[in-house]
Amino acid sequence: MITRPRGTQDILPGEVEYWQKIEDYLRKICALYNYKEIRTPIFESGNLFHRDQNDSSDMVTKETYDFKDRGDRDLTLRPEGTAGAARAYIENKLYAENPINKLYYMGPIFRYERPSQGRQRQFHQFGVEAYGSNDPLLDAEVIALATTAIKGLGLTGVKVKINTLGDEASRKKYKDVLVDYFTQYKDDLCEDCKNRLVKNPLRILDCKVDGDKEYFKKAPVITDYLSDESKEHFKKVIDALTDMGIDYEIDPTLVRGLDYYTYTVFEIVANIKDFGAANTICAGGRYNKLVSDLEGPETPAVGLAFGMERLLLALKSEGKLPRINNQSHIYFIALGEKARATSLRIMNMCRFGGLKCDLDYTGGSLKSQFKKADKNNAMFTCILGDSELENMQINIKNNETDEQETISLNDVYPYVVKYIQSKTQSKCKGCAENKEN
Repeated sequence: MITRPRGTQDILPGEVEYWQKIEDYLRKICALYNYKEIRTPIFESGNLFHRDQNDSSDMVTKETYDFKDRGDRDLTLRPEGTAGAARAYIENKLYAENPINKLYYMGPIFRYERPSQGRQRQFHQFGVEAYGSNDPLLDAEVIALATTAIKGLGLTGVKVKINTLGDEASRKKYKDVLVDYFTQYKDDLCEDCKNRLVKNPLRILDCKVDGDKEYFKKAPVITDYLSDESKEHFKKVIDALTDMGIDYEIDPTLVRGLDYYTYTVFEIVANIKDFGAANTICAGGRYNKLVSDLEGPETPAVGLAFGMERLLLALKSEGKLPRINNQSHIYFIALGEKARATSLRIMNMCRFGGLKCDLDYTGGSLKSQFKKADKNNAMFTCILGDSELENMQINIKNNETDEQETISLNDVYPYVVKYIQSKTQSKCKGCAENKEN
């Protein structure tokens, strides 16, 4: 038997409806903030991700899926969404159409890493990217979008962990300080951090092996080496979060895993049962040099990304998965070939009018068809046999009231629509009465 590759999963009916519901919700949130959807290729030129020999992130050095196509071109399955969005922004000259471009995307991401709860080798990201402004209020808006989305889904204890990496001069000064500091502990560093000490000292602060050691806790913090302009940018972001009532905590050790970040970096956490300390829902930051590094115009940008599997796992753990309505409107039970053909014709008319319908296609017994009708959770069951067909009638049962009638074949659609409308009007009237009370 052929099975799915390790680190991948099948999202089946019964579960995929939660994905659809949350994806629709995120699209509505993006519309409120005026972000437009972009869809980029699943694979890109390999040098889009492997462009910098000094990039020491695990994603770039260890986790990408790289291959050659039949034209001997180096390609990579996208390990994150930001670089592809930036490439599309440049290649399609979006900057020529609008000074500010606010984009979002959803789709599969690929990283060769050890599969774990909420993280597979093929997983899915939702991300937003805003191009064209260095305004710290845009940093705050991106963070607000994420916190709004997370709170709206019902997660609690939502907090922003935030830091700044400063401008280029601040980063360079801080890197020199870090090299001086960690060189004295070089023999004690893990192999990855020994490499990072040469290629990208900031990444040492993100070490998962030695991060709890005492000399890590005493390492210099970047906020002591910021330029006045960097301090002012960070202050304005923090002030904007305060004005919007967004809870935050300044974390001077936060650097993020990718090497293109500048100025603001952040993670958003929530209180999630059984997640322990690993309760990060999304993360992001500002990356003012990425577009120009990809040979585009000088363009400041800021963005974030969610891991969709992790988000759904958090919602499930907290009992906050959205309610799914799998009820259909009509299930047809047809006895005989003519009745089945007629039922199909009526179903097609009903579907064209927006009603969800189904028919038993197995030709089973009447008893088995009734069982399938119950399992289908339909609002109505229509039963059509030879005698009803001769009289151009059909038996229709309201499964919510157990009432049954015989009506004209041509009246199935208006009959069901009238019932649905009466329920909607009754519900609206009840809501109005509750408001008055």
